[in-house]
Amino acid sequence: MLSETVRPPSDARPGASPRTTRPPGRRRGRPPWRRALRRDWQLYSLAVLPLLFFLTFRYLPMLGNVIAFRRFQPGGSVFGEYWTGLRYFRLFFTDPTFWSVFTNTLVLGALTLLFCFPLPIVLALLLNEVRSRALKRFVQSVSYLPHFLSIVIVAAMVMQLLSVDGTVNQLLGAAGAEPVQFMQQAGWFRTIYVSSEVWQTVGWGTILYLAALTTVDGDLYEAARIDGANRWRQTWHVTLPGIRPTMMTLLILNIGTFMAVGFEKILLLYNPLTYPTADVISTYLYRVGIVSGNLSYAAAIGLFEAVIGLTLVLSANAVSRRTVGTSLW
Repeated sequence: MLSETVRPPSDARPGASPRTTRPPGRRRGRPPWRRALRRDWQLYSLAVLPLLFFLTFRYLPMLGNVIAFRRFQPGGSVFGEYWTGLRYFRLFFTDPTFWSVFTNTLVLGALTLLFCFPLPIVLALLLNEVRSRALKRFVQSVSYLPHFLSIVIVAAMVMQLLSVDGTVNQLLGAAGAEPVQFMQQAGWFRTIYVSSEVWQTVGWGTILYLAALTTVDGDLYEAARIDGANRWRQTWHVTLPGIRPTMMTLLILNIGTFMAVGFEKILLLYNPLTYPTADVISTYLYRVGIVSGNLSYAAAIGLFEAVIGLTLVLSANAVSRRTVGTSLW
C-alpha cells in the first residue's frame, strides 16, 4: 500500500512552524453587531419609533422622581427648590387615608387578578373544543368587542344600566323588588368594577391562549387517547402543560400591574359616597397631586407604589423560574 509523502511548500523554511489559516467567514475588524446592523438596518429601523416613545414617556419622566425628596413649588425649578429627605414618605406612612386607599388597591388588584387571569384560559379551552367554525367565530367576535370600546363608553354604559331608573332596577321592579342604588353604595363598587373588567378584558385575553393552543403537538393527544385518557385528562396532562409558558408569562405581567388598578374607569365610576371601597392609590394621587397641587407628596406615594410593583415582578419572575422553569428573563 503506497503512502503519499506530505511535502512542505517550496517557500517554507526548514524548521519553521506551519502557517495558520483563519477560518472562512471570520474576519477581524468590524464587530458582529455592526455587521448585523448594516445587513438588516431596515428591520432595526422599525424599532426607532417605539424606542423613542419609551424613552420620552417612560424613562425620561423617571427623573421627576427626585421631587419626592425635594420641595417642589409651581413656577420654580423642575427638580425642586430644596432638599427635604424622607419627609414626604414619613407623612404618608402616618396618614390613615393613605393606608385606606392602599388597602382598597390591594383588594381590587387581588380580585381583578383572581377573576381576569383564569377566565381567559377557561374561555380559550372551551372555544378550542367547539367544532362549529361559525359558532366559534361568533363567540370570539362577541367576546372581543368590549375591548375596543372606550373606557368612557364602558363607564357610561355601566352607569346607565345600574342607575336608579336603569335597566337592572327596571327588571328588579318588574320582579316586585325595590330599586337599589348601586352607584351610591360603597358595598357594590368592587362587584361592579370587577364585573366590568371581566366583561371588557376576558375576550381579548383569550387570543393569546388560542394562539398558544395551536402549538401543542397533536401526537400527544393521540398518545393520551391510546392510554385511555378522557377529554378532561387530556386537558389536564397535555393542554395545560403545553400552554404553561404563556400562562406564566402573562401571570408575571399581571402581577407587575397588580398595584396599577385601572385609574380611568375608577375615576369615572366612583363618587364621594363610594370612597371607602373605591378610592385607590392612583385616584388618591390625582386628588393630592393634580387637584391639591402637592406634587412632592404625590411623587413620594407614586415612587412607593412603583417600588412595590417592581418587587412583585422580580419576585414572581424568580419564583416562576425556580418552580416552573419559565420566566421573562
